[in-house]
Amino acid sequence: MLNKLKLFKRKQKTKTMNRKLWLTAIIVVVVLLIAFFAFPRSKTESARISTTVSKGKFEILVFASGQLEAQNSENITVPEDLKDRDIRVYEIKITDIVEEGTVVDSGEYVATLDQKAIEEEMNKAKEELEQSFNSFEDAKMDSNLNLSNYRDQIINAQEQVEEVQIILDESKYESPSVIRKAEMDLDKAKRKLAQEKKGYELKERQAISKVERRKIDLNQKQKRINKLEAVYNSLIITAPKAGMVIYGKGQMGEKIAVGTTVSPWMPMIATLPDLSAMLSITYVNEIDISKVKTKQKVFLGIDAIPGKQLEGEIVSVANIGQPMPKSDAKVFEVKIRVFGDVTGLKPAMTTSNIIQTAVFQDTLFIPTEAVFENDSLQYVYLNNGKITKQIVDLGDQNDNYSLVRKGVKEGDEILLSEPQNAEELDFNGMDIYLEIKERKAREEEEEKKAVERDKKKSFKLQQKKSSGSGGMIIFG
Repeated sequence: MLNKLKLFKRKQKTKTMNRKLWLTAIIVVVVLLIAFFAFPRSKTESARISTTVSKGKFEILVFASGQLEAQNSENITVPEDLKDRDIRVYEIKITDIVEEGTVVDSGEYVATLDQKAIEEEMNKAKEELEQSFNSFEDAKMDSNLNLSNYRDQIINAQEQVEEVQIILDESKYESPSVIRKAEMDLDKAKRKLAQEKKGYELKERQAISKVERRKIDLNQKQKRINKLEAVYNSLIITAPKAGMVIYGKGQMGEKIAVGTTVSPWMPMIATLPDLSAMLSITYVNEIDISKVKTKQKVFLGIDAIPGKQLEGEIVSVANIGQPMPKSDAKVFEVKIRVFGDVTGLKPAMTTSNIIQTAVFQDTLFIPTEAVFENDSLQYVYLNNGKITKQIVDLGDQNDNYSLVRKGVKEGDEILLSEPQNAEELDFNGMDIYLEIKERKAREEEEEKKAVERDKKKSFKLQQKKSSGSGGMIIFG
């Protein structure tokens, strides 16, 4: 009983302590709420974030990932004989190829092309050859038979002439009319003999021509079989020199593999790259491509070798863009020559390329997010004891910063967000705005003049061509 009483008292004491703790917590929360609403912080002070105008080196960079490939390489392609129109095999599959990266010596095996495709054409060619041979033999037999008949006709015509000549000789004591008739019969027989001989010559030439045509066709069929046999023997592809086998790419950029179809128009099977000189092939989007030019400096990182940093130089920029897969955006191919020690680099390694499109030394620049604009001008919120809308003349920009020609100086404090009273603030620097406006007007005028000069040059060139060709230009 005593134990139960002690337990009861202990429970009551615990409940009392819990009530005090809850009451204390509620009082603290109420006090904090009163303090928060009674003494609010200035919104302007809490939201105002600023920075200063910087001066120094300013770079405009374009970032693009790329892929290594050898600057020079020996291509392994389909056999040259496959291009011959007599082969009539326009596509052929790769039935076997060594693993990519295999190092081969000159003359060693690389790949096999589908031999069945050539075998089918060879069987057809043999059937055509047999038909052509039969036609040739038939032409010879027909010629011999026809010419034999014509020779018999000539013999008959000769005998006819001799018979009529005998009749004429025996009619010398006959009347003049009988003699005249015999003479006419002899002339007629001679004309027929001459016609038969002439006809025989024509038929002989025709027969010889027919046989020759059959013979030419027969030779062509035989030559085609010889060419097919040569192509068949060249379907085992070997390396033209020592090197590492790197698969070529198909029409859609996919890598060559077993089952890939190649042709005389897409002949690439593999390459043997020269690993002593490398290129990084990258693609730059259409927004940044106008900044990219040949001979610009590039900093390269190799993803597979994190510690390796190299420099390079742009050697070519594509004039025509190509669509990105599953997108309406266009990209342009850019080739970068890699300088320095390329030991350990291999084709198809991924590169991280930083293209230095422009470098400005000792120049002013500000964060792009600090620049505000309306329809006609750009400005910053300058805080030099009093916040004003300061008009600025900006130059080039990179991903985060913009160059400043006029409007601010090094160390000036500018806001990164609009103040509460932004609409009430006055603009400062209208003279800068007028200078920008005048400069743009001059640039537009110069551009118009350049267009007019180009039109005049084109017009004069057309006139010169027309006068040179003796033509006439009529203007409406």
